[in-house]
Amino acid sequence: MRFLTAGESHGPQLTVIIEGLPANMKIDINQINKEMFKRQGGYGRGRRMQIEKDNVEIVSGVRHGYTLGSPVTVIIKNDDFTHWRNIMGAEPITEEQQENMKRVITKPRPGHADLVGGIKYNHQDLRNVLERSSARETAARVAVGAICKSLLSQLDIDLFSRVVEIGGIKDEGEYDIDTIKRYEDANDVRVIDDEVAQAIRNKIDQAKEDGDSIGGVVQVIVDNMPVGIGSYVHYDRKLDGRIAQSVVGINAFKGVSFGVGFKAGSRLGSQVQDPILYNETKGYYRESNHLGGLEGGMSNGMPIIVNGVMKPIPTLYKPLASVDIQTKTPFKATIERSDSCAVPAASIVCEHAVAFEIAKALLEEFESNDFDTLKTQVDARRQRNITF
Repeated sequence: MRFLTAGESHGPQLTVIIEGLPANMKIDINQINKEMFKRQGGYGRGRRMQIEKDNVEIVSGVRHGYTLGSPVTVIIKNDDFTHWRNIMGAEPITEEQQENMKRVITKPRPGHADLVGGIKYNHQDLRNVLERSSARETAARVAVGAICKSLLSQLDIDLFSRVVEIGGIKDEGEYDIDTIKRYEDANDVRVIDDEVAQAIRNKIDQAKEDGDSIGGVVQVIVDNMPVGIGSYVHYDRKLDGRIAQSVVGINAFKGVSFGVGFKAGSRLGSQVQDPILYNETKGYYRESNHLGGLEGGMSNGMPIIVNGVMKPIPTLYKPLASVDIQTKTPFKATIERSDSCAVPAASIVCEHAVAFEIAKALLEEFESNDFDTLKTQVDARRQRNITF
């Protein structure tokens, strides 16, 4: 399975083509839109989220609510494009119109793709870089992930997310999976502890007042995963490696870990490895889950736990120093609409990025032309963990 996204931040629409989904899989567009709405929420978001509704439209690959096995095309229209048609339209313009063009960007923002992308593609108007490098593209990735979450759900695999830290304030409670699942959307910063939630809101408010931004850490959990998905045979088939690449590919994500993550570097081996146990009901399982459900690049049947680190958003209302690429004189960087904190929304994006990699790995592991055949094989693998 693979997907391709297209579209600019202020263009007419985002487009996604997904190839490789099994035929005869049920698709619920209302559930997809529910996931899209969750991405737009969260404390600290900017005005853009009040403009765009991000409802999806499926224009190929689905008939009467079921996939056909052919490529699925999803579009997400940008309601704000009516105000940007003269700036972002595809039609040619005259030299006079070019000279009078509004919103031309020549002052790159530190931390963004602006300057490096301009040098790479030789764009003198850095809006050509900004429009595609914008996190707006993550709406398309969530649409893909929502379809993959539907696939996983129909295979009895649960996938959900939460925020574990924002601006240095941590939700450090010892929560079981059922608690996290119940409370993942309990508040607008997506932590479990309400006192921690209010402290985080205060920190976000302070950052906004200071014209600054803050980042954090999110967590994704995949429950009831069958054993042996991924491979130890080659580096590029390891499931944790694929998940890591996808997570770090999200805008502003700078790190990823699994289970106890980087804490493993300061612990003894006996405190990190997970002892193997067995009973006749669930087969092989682990006494603990420090490794986050992954051994040797494969799922081991325990919940897969993925941690992602998001840096503070680089667009600041108190902009840092930059240089005008036309005059080479120092300036304060250009200010675009932005969020003071997008970590709660980023947890949703991360969840859906992981959903794609999990679904992709499953479709590679088993015969997947038809959904019923896929489900039969997944169930058989679960049974093997008991009978092996």
